[in-house]
Amino acid sequence: MLPPPRIIARLDIKGANVIKGIHLEGLRIVGKPGEMARRYYEQGVDEIIYMDTVASLYGRNNILPMVEEAARDIFVPLTVGGGIRKIEDIVAALRSGADKVAINTAAIARPEFIREAAEALGSQCIVISIEAKQRAPGKWEALTDNGRERTGVDVLEWASKAEKLGAGEILVTSVDKEGTKSGFDHDLFRAVRERVCIPVIGCGGAGSARDVIAAVEQDRLDAIACASLFHYGLCSIPDLKVALAGAGIAIRKAA
Repeated sequence: MLPPPRIIARLDIKGANVIKGIHLEGLRIVGKPGEMARRYYEQGVDEIIYMDTVASLYGRNNILPMVEEAARDIFVPLTVGGGIRKIEDIVAALRSGADKVAINTAAIARPEFIREAAEALGSQCIVISIEAKQRAPGKWEALTDNGRERTGVDVLEWASKAEKLGAGEILVTSVDKEGTKSGFDHDLFRAVRERVCIPVIGCGGAGSARDVIAAVEQDRLDAIACASLFHYGLCSIPDLKVALAGAGIAIRKAA
């Protein structure tokens, strides 16, 4: 039996709403963060990611009050991403109740930030978020600012460098698959998995329980982050865990 993967609900947030798009574009409102986080927690999700989609654009993170409210009665690990630019931002997120922070734009702009953060607060709370866009077979470019900006940075080289600098986890989102509900980019996930030893979270493309099973079995991912799958009721968290168990994959007990 495969080790139990973590099932993560990803909440992409703009203002007071959870939003969802396709390829990180064409965003539409799908609900309220508090209501959705509580529902997913009650359904048995293993972790929740809060991603402020406009924090880097506006130079601030506005979702910490939401996280603080959630942390009072949602007892699964919470990750906060968006607008994390300095150690003080990480400390503020952790004080609000987050267990981890996801860093993208600031880490690519200054990779040493990863080392500084890991040394100050521990690798276990530092997640490097990589928004990957395929440019050629076996080649992906890392994007920043919620997929708005090109960087010229190779995803696989960046994942390896982030691990060496002290990252504790890699969250890799396929921009090509994100929101499509057409299945994951298995080539991308496998390529990242082969480059690093730290846990890898895959995100972007889940449309069914079968997609998640394939990512665990074929790509050896440590965790799967889903948005559309849960937001649109394509598969509930209990049904997903039943399907995983039916495929011989161990599941984690609800908190």
